[in-house]
Amino acid sequence: MNNMKNIIFDLGGVFMDIDFSRTEQSFVNLGVTNFKELFTQHHASPLFEDLETGKISPEVFYAFFRAETKADLTDEQIKNAWNALLINFPPERLNWLEQIKHKYNIYLFSNTNQIHYDAFMEIFRKETGKADFNQYFIKAYYSQTLGLRKPYKESYLKIIEEQNLIAAETLFIDDTPKNITGAKEAGLQAILLAPPLTVLDLDL
Repeated sequence: MNNMKNIIFDLGGVFMDIDFSRTEQSFVNLGVTNFKELFTQHHASPLFEDLETGKISPEVFYAFFRAETKADLTDEQIKNAWNALLINFPPERLNWLEQIKHKYNIYLFSNTNQIHYDAFMEIFRKETGKADFNQYFIKAYYSQTLGLRKPYKESYLKIIEEQNLIAAETLFIDDTPKNITGAKEAGLQAILLAPPLTVLDLDL
């Protein structure tokens, strides 16, 4: 790691605790029994890929979700169940992030969507009293605004090109194996931060 100058971090499972089972259970409680076929940590149906790459708005997503699941749910019910996976920002990880940004050029790249973005930014503000999570990074990339998502190689290459980074000098850290594979295909070095490991366990 001696030649590392840049780090691109994932968000969920790295700086924010998330639990996909909470969203699945929330939808089951609402009568949606096939949610795992539509979305998991490792798989997204075309509907969810479109949401996460900004091809459709939250309002269009809610309408298509109702059609696809045959569920008689309000937009608010869908939003609350979808956001149930978002838990909190452990303060010790944010403190670590505050320190690591003085050693490396740091960036964020998260597969997310506008519904989750609005929710986790509000969680961040309530927990920390700070205005903007993005201020930790030179730039924070979110799939719904980038128009590309992990694990596709093109998403990493877009960030490398835009920031004029050298891939071999750039480390990618994520908690999902296929995202690590995609990063390596783009020439990045990569670390899988699999539970129970956290950023506090990294020797950087």
